[in-house]
Amino acid sequence: MSRKPNRPLRPPLKKKSDAIEILDRDPRESRGGQRGEGAPRDEDAQPSRKDAHLNVDPRGPRTPRPPRPAGAQAPRRPRIEGDPVRHPEAHRSALGQPEGGERPARGRGQGQGQGGGQGGGRNAPTTLSEPERLQKVLAQAGVASRREIEEWVVAGRISVNGLPASLGQKIGPGDRVKVNGKLVPLRFTQRSPRVLIYHKPEGEIVSRDDPDGRPTVFERLPILRKGRWLAVGRLDFNTSGLLLFTNDGDLANKLMHPRYELEREYAVRILGELTEEQVKSLTDGIQLEDGPAKFNLLRDEGGEGANHWYRVTISEGRNREVRRMFEAVGLTVSRLMRVRYGSVELPARLKRGMWMEMPEAEACVLAGLPPPQQSRQQDLRDKRPVKLHRTQPR
Repeated sequence: MSRKPNRPLRPPLKKKSDAIEILDRDPRESRGGQRGEGAPRDEDAQPSRKDAHLNVDPRGPRTPRPPRPAGAQAPRRPRIEGDPVRHPEAHRSALGQPEGGERPARGRGQGQGQGGGQGGGRNAPTTLSEPERLQKVLAQAGVASRREIEEWVVAGRISVNGLPASLGQKIGPGDRVKVNGKLVPLRFTQRSPRVLIYHKPEGEIVSRDDPDGRPTVFERLPILRKGRWLAVGRLDFNTSGLLLFTNDGDLANKLMHPRYELEREYAVRILGELTEEQVKSLTDGIQLEDGPAKFNLLRDEGGEGANHWYRVTISEGRNREVRRMFEAVGLTVSRLMRVRYGSVELPARLKRGMWMEMPEAEACVLAGLPPPQQSRQQDLRDKRPVKLHRTQPR
């Protein structure tokens, strides 16, 4: 006798209506990947998402595209000339592609750096340009003056792309220039130069290295991150007064070269007094060891006792030229002080051993560059008195 299995009694299943069967159906079963190939699609099935009606194509179901033969390329859309919206390059013009393929700097307006204007400002980014002469680029970078760079080229201390440099060689943004084996960051854009006005006291030498260990003027100057300070001309160890420094080799060459004939004005104190014949010989010209020399102007400033003061101007800067000219007529200079160099005068409030930085706009005018465009806050800042500095020798 067979035993019946211990299974709970269940009520007989009733056939569901079509509507209930549709609602209970799993929506995933209607997808082509999970239903059979021959299963018909139920057009009356309820959507699985509440917002599915928003994605319904009002044009109705699309007909499937025929398969593309192997190796065939997709057809290109026709270019419509009259419709700028359907133009293939419409997105570029809408985004405002910069001219020349350049990308504007972040956080700055087009065509303006931090300094604004045509001069580029002191913090202007490096911009690629046409090749320029080697000595000009290195002078702009503050490496040295053009004359010194030419001497270094002859001595073989400068190389371009691993080869010895030559005089008059032109370099571009892609060239690698080394001075004494050290790579120099090139700069191919004109920046605003920096100019320092220094009141040199007596007892300092205008040189970086002195065999006798005497104090130098460079020990009092601020330290530059890039480049170095170049002295515009020289003053003797016992001569005081105005001394200019700049980080631009081109500007230094412009201020020192004899062809520009910039006037230097000195206050001279001598032991005794000049006669009319001596004044005439000094203004007409006298012969020195290294050639003729003359004063453009010689004016009597008076004096007390044995000392007498004069104001003289000269367009040259030869070694000890003013002292040697007075010695040529039999007089000794007891004190010599430079008070003007070109258009730059020694400020009365700038005491000995103190320096001040020339405003950027004045430095651009001195270099022959257009002044940079400045904001209103910068204009108000430039109107304030220039700060004076007194640096202890390092």
